[in-house]
Formats: sequence, C-alpha cells, structure tokens
Amino acid sequence: MTDKKYTAGRINCVLIAGGVWHDIDFARLELLKLLAEDDRIRVRVFEDYENIDAINNADIIVTYTCNVVPSLTAQEALYKWVADGGRWYALHGTNSIIRLMNNGLYGTPDWAPLFVETLGSMFRSHPPIAPYTVSVANPDHPLVEGISPFESTDELYLMKTYGKLNVLLDAEYGGKAEGFVEDEWEHARHPVLYTHEVGKGEVLYLTLGHCRHHHDMQPLLDYWPTVDRCAWDLPVFYTLLRRGIKWTMEPFDDIARRAKEQAKQAAEQ
Repeated sequence: MTDKKYTAGRINCVLIAGGVWHDIDFARLELLKLLAEDDRIRVRVFEDYENIDAINNADIIVTYTCNVVPSLTAQEALYKWVADGGRWYALHGTNSIIRLMNNGLYGTPDWAPLFVETLGSMFRSHPPIAPYTVSVANPDHPLVEGISPFESTDELYLMKTYGKLNVLLDAEYGGKAEGFVEDEWEHARHPVLYTHEVGKGEVLYLTLGHCRHHHDMQPLLDYWPTVDRCAWDLPVFYTLLRRGIKWTMEPFDDIARRAKEQAKQAAEQ
C-alpha cells in the first residue's frame, strides 16, 4: 500500500470466491455490487488463492470461500501481505477445511496452519441452521457502532481461535453440533465478527453469510429443497459488509487526506 498506488486513482481489490456447498455465484455477485459502490475500486476475481502475483499486488483482499485450501506458497504470500500492512476482509467459510472421515463424520484437519493462524480462527463445526441472537460485544468500535443485537437464521460457527482477537459481535451457544467430529460444545460466547492484528496489518472476519441454492450440494445431493439466503436477507448484514469494505480502504483515505493537505500547503506558500 503506497502513495504511488493511490495517486494512480484506483484501489486494486482481489476478490476470492469459490468452494463447495454454497451459492458462490450469489455471494460473488452481491460482493461485486458492493465493491462497485466506490469507483476507486477495480476488482480481479479468482476461485482460489493461487495467483500469488495478484495477492502481492492487491491493495485490499475480500474472500468468500468454503473448503478452499491454499498451498503453502499461497499461505506464506497471504501472511506476508497482511503482516506488511494489508487489510483482509474474510467472510463466512473462508476458515473452513472440512473432510468426510472414515467414521462418517465431518472433521477439520489442520492442513493449513499458517492460513488459519493468519485469519485468527478455524471452523470446527456448527449446529443445525436455526435462529440465534447476535450480540454486540464492543459497541464503541466504529464497525458496529449503532448496531443493536439482532436475530439471524444462519450457520453459527464454532471455531478454534488463534492469538488475540478483538471480538465485535458474538453469539451464545452450548450443545450439540451433530455430523461433525467435534460435536459437543460447552456453553460459551462465540465470535461472529472480530479483528485480528497480524504484524502491521489486520484481518476482519465475519462468520455470517451462509447461502445455498438447489444444486449446490452436488454430488452429495442432486437437489437441495430450499434456497437459503440466511443473513443475506437482513439489512444489518449489508451494513456490516459495507462497513467492512470501507474499513479495508481506510489507509487509502488517510493517504488521500494527507495528499490534499500537502497540496493546500503548497498552494499557500
């Protein structure tokens, strides 16, 4: 992130949207529409994390993936990009690595440790989709300022976390998560939205946002009976998405502000 990039009049965004069991087409299109609301943003879109050149040259990164496991080279590139000062907005299943085990349950093998440590969390399981209350854990933070507790019918992510997280939204749960290896959870508060500092940069993670269409469970199921939009049906979710995108661009707003101040000072001399 340099002054030279910003003064060229554009912010280069890498959007990674891909994976399984979700309506990736819907999520990708919705995110592209939101990114298009700021005409400084120019987007390159990928299905996985393997275009290292694109990652290295990105100004901001937004991801909506499920079960997309980066190579070690990609993990190292993502870590370095954030640690050098980048801001990564990661959504929903980005932190998921799920495999069907021999016992017929879904497990979450530790195949990409640097990836999940950079994100600050790793998906382990979720209870059946049902309504739950999302609470505001840090009401003074600008990303959630003015937001009241709300109910969402979505996947409630139960996760392993890494490092120090600044939890902004959370949800309360204890009980079963049937179908997963880790299927018993003690009563606790679970992060829904948090920031995670990595070196000079930061990750913003939002676990909400499950979506699925009729054909998205193939080859496990030929036809899923419902169209699931979950938090995408809530105006507050779009508020969180817009604020998150704006958060990724804050360093460039600072650059623009300094440039205007310098130009004004030069004109007055």
